[in-house]
Amino acid sequence: MGEAPPTDITVNNYIAGQICPPASEDYLPILNPSTSLQIGQVALSSPQDVDTAVSAAQSAFPSWSSLTVKARAAYMLKFHALVRENAQELAQLIVQENGKNITEALADVAKGNETVEYACSLPQLMQGKIDRVSGQVTCQDRRDALGVVASIVPFNFPFMVPFWTLPIALVTGNCIVLKPSEKVPLTMYKVIELFEKAGFPKGVINMVNGTKDCVEALIDHPNVKAVTFVGSSPVAKIVSDRCHSLNKRCTALGGAKNHLIALPDCDVEGTAQDVVVSYAGCAGQRCMAASVLLIVGDKEGAVQKALLDKVIEKAAGIKAGTAAGQMGPVIDSQSMAKILSYIEQSEKDGAKILLDGRTWMKEMEDNKGNFVGPTVILHSNKTDKAMCEEIFGPVLSVYHVATWQEAIEIENSNPFGNAAAVYTSNGGHAEWFLTRVRASMLGVNIGIPVPREPFSFGGLYGTRSKYGDMDITGDGAIEFFTNRIKITSKWPNTTVPEYVTGVQEGGVVVNGGTDHANFAGRISKRKSASSLSFLPPNQRRNQYDNSQWVGGLASAAPMR
Repeated sequence: MGEAPPTDITVNNYIAGQICPPASEDYLPILNPSTSLQIGQVALSSPQDVDTAVSAAQSAFPSWSSLTVKARAAYMLKFHALVRENAQELAQLIVQENGKNITEALADVAKGNETVEYACSLPQLMQGKIDRVSGQVTCQDRRDALGVVASIVPFNFPFMVPFWTLPIALVTGNCIVLKPSEKVPLTMYKVIELFEKAGFPKGVINMVNGTKDCVEALIDHPNVKAVTFVGSSPVAKIVSDRCHSLNKRCTALGGAKNHLIALPDCDVEGTAQDVVVSYAGCAGQRCMAASVLLIVGDKEGAVQKALLDKVIEKAAGIKAGTAAGQMGPVIDSQSMAKILSYIEQSEKDGAKILLDGRTWMKEMEDNKGNFVGPTVILHSNKTDKAMCEEIFGPVLSVYHVATWQEAIEIENSNPFGNAAAVYTSNGGHAEWFLTRVRASMLGVNIGIPVPREPFSFGGLYGTRSKYGDMDITGDGAIEFFTNRIKITSKWPNTTVPEYVTGVQEGGVVVNGGTDHANFAGRISKRKSASSLSFLPPNQRRNQYDNSQWVGGLASAAPMR
C-alpha cells in the first residue's frame, strides 16, 4: 500500500517554476474528511498572486507555442511515465484529502492519465487540412494556441478532472494557470513536482490556490484567453456569464440529476449491481452518478420487486471506510448536512426510507468524519425535492412508472441534461429511449456512461449541466483550446517552359514538369473543352474532363 503521506503539508502557489507563498500570507486549513482533522494548510491567493502567475505564463508562451506539437507531446510522454511510477503516492493523497477508497483513488489517477495518453497522440490528431480549390488557389487551415488559459477544478476528482484540461491545453501550445479546489490541493501539489521532473519549461504550468477572489481575478485578467470550470450549476452559470461579458471563451460544466430507467426485461442481478455502483460509488460525489431510478411496469411485478430488493441488499452490504470495496465520507460537514436535509425532507413528505444511511453517523461517531451511508428512498410523489434537485451524495430516489412515456416525461422535465441510462435486454427498446431522453451522455446497461477519448465529455447545451462553449475533453477540447486559422493562397503562373507546355515526343506530352495532372493542358493552345465533342473518338475520353486528360492523350493511341 505504501507509506501514508505526511500530515503537515503547506501548499503554496507555483509560479514561473518556483514555490511561492501568497502575498497575503493567509492560509486555509486542509481537513481529512474521514476524521475532520487538519492535515495541512493551503494558500489564499490574491489578485496580485494571480497577476504574477498570468505574467509568468504569458512570458513562457512565445517559446512554448513555437515548439512543434511533437516536441510538446514528448514532454507529456515523460510525464505520463512519472504518473504511473507515482500512482500509489498520488492515490494515497486522494484518500487522505478527498476520502475516496483506495481503489477509487487509483482509478482517479488512471483515468486522468488516459487523457495524458490522448494528448500524446495530438501530433496525429490536430493536423490541419489543405486543398486546391481551383487552378491557382489553395485553402488550408491550422490550429494555433490561444495563449494563457485558466483551469478551475472541483474537489470530487483531485487528479482526473484537472487532467481533463491540462494535457490537451499544454500540447496544443497553451500555457496554463491551474486553480485546484482549496479542499483538495495536495494531489496537484505533488503533480507539480512531477511536471518539473518531466522537464516542462518554467512558466508553462502555474498553480494558484484560493477561493472566490482568486477565481474572479483569473476570469477578469485581460491576458487569460479562455477559462474552463467544473463545479455546481449556479457557479458554472456565474463563471460563464462573467467570461462571456468579457468576450472570453469559456466552458463551464455544472451539476446533474441523472436518471436510470429499468425495463421489465432487464437483467436483475447486473442492473442492481450497476445501479449501486453508480449512485454509491465515490460517495455519490460525481456528476455522472445515478440519482433517480425509474422502475417501469407493475410495482408488484416479480421483476420490479426483485430489482428493488436486490438494490437494497447490495447497498446495505457496503461498509464505511477507505479500503478497497468500502465507501468513504463526503467532503465536509456542510455537504453532509445538505444530504441529511434531503433525507429528512423526503421522510416528512411521506416517502419511505428503504435504506437509511443516517445510521452511519452513529456507527462512525468515534471517527468524527463526514460519513453518510448509502440511502434508498421510495417516493410516491414525483415532485419531491429529492426527486428533482441535485443532492451530490449517496442517495437514490426510486419511483415506479407504469409506462415508457411516463419515464420519459419525468426525465425530460428535469432542468439538467448530463447523463441518462436504460437497462434492457432488447436493442429496439434501448433505441426508443436513446432517441427520447434529454441528456448528452447516454448509457445502455451502464449507469456511469462516461465517454472516453477520443469522445468528448460535457452536458447538454441549454440545460443546467452545461454553460459556455464546446466540451472539455477529446476532440471538443482540441477545438476549445485552439484557434482555427484559415489561409487562402494564390500564386502567379510559372514561366518555366517545361512546366507550362511540357516536353513532347512525337506529338505526345511525356513530361509536364511537376504538373502531373496536366493542368497546363488547360492553358495551352489546344482545342477548348467545348469543342472536344467534335474530336474523333480515339482522341477523347470525356468531354467534361476538367483536368485535360484528353489534352495529354489527344495524339496517343486509342484507349481499349
